[in-house]
Parts: sequence; structure tokens; C-alpha cells
Amino acid sequence: MILRATLVSVSLLGLLSACGGSGNPADVPEALPAGATSADIGRYIVHFNAQSTDQLPPLVAREYNIVRSKDRAMLTVSVIRKQDNLSVPAEITVKTVNLTSQLKNVTMRRIDEAGPTAAIYYIGETSVANREWLIFDISVRPDGANLPSKVRFKRQFYTD
Repeated sequence: MILRATLVSVSLLGLLSACGGSGNPADVPEALPAGATSADIGRYIVHFNAQSTDQLPPLVAREYNIVRSKDRAMLTVSVIRKQDNLSVPAEITVKTVNLTSQLKNVTMRRIDEAGPTAAIYYIGETSVANREWLIFDISVRPDGANLPSKVRFKRQFYTD
């Protein structure tokens, strides 16, 4: 439960800090509206977020073997069944490119959180450059579903 709350808090922090810059007022971009962080795919809701790994608390990064760095981004995906609001296992694949169509490798791995509020998350990491936009194309096939659903979102990262 504590880990889940930490990941949610860090995800929200990532959304808030996405408008940051180098600290020089002339270099700070105009704030953009926050993008979607979930998608309805029928019987399920897919929650997703991408953020710089340096925003993770050191304990969480260590526990999940994540390298903390402003030059690394982490994608988090979870699939929630609408009927009972429980997380479910799914086949998650990701294709990520930047605006110059360079493919970024993001291999997703499953995290099972035990306890009374058991949860399933999928996380993956990739390198990022300052002001780089990444387009995440996520294919989600919940266990028992015949066909995958597609989710796409775009995020910009600041490393300075």
C-alpha cells in the first residue's frame, strides 16, 4: 500500500514538474495542459505515466532496480477491470519513438505488489535527452481478451 501511494504521488509529481526547465526564465517553456493519464478500453481502464527516474525516492528505485537519473524516463502501466476495480495481468508491449522517428527501446517488466490491496504494474525505462518528446504506443491485451487495445500518448522530458 505504501509503495502504491508512493508511485501515485511520484507520478503526480512528474506531471507537475513536466513544465520545468533550466531555471533561466528565458528557457522555461509555456505550460501546456496535462495530457491524459488513462484510457477506457471497454471492460478495462489503462493507467499510464512517463516521468524522469530521478523523481523516484531512492528506496523505491532500489527496491525495483531502477536507475535514478534525469537522463532516464520510466513508463508505468496498469490495467484495472471496471467491474471490480482490481488490477489484472495483461500482455503489455511498447513501441516508443522520438519526434525524429528514432526508436527507443522500452522493455516492460511486471511488478506484483502483495498484500490486502494487491496490485499489478508494468514498468520500463529508456534514455532521454533534454527537451526530447517521446511518443509511446502501448499495446494492451488483458488476460482473457482476444485482441489487444492500443493506447498512444506523448510526453516531453527536461534533463537540465
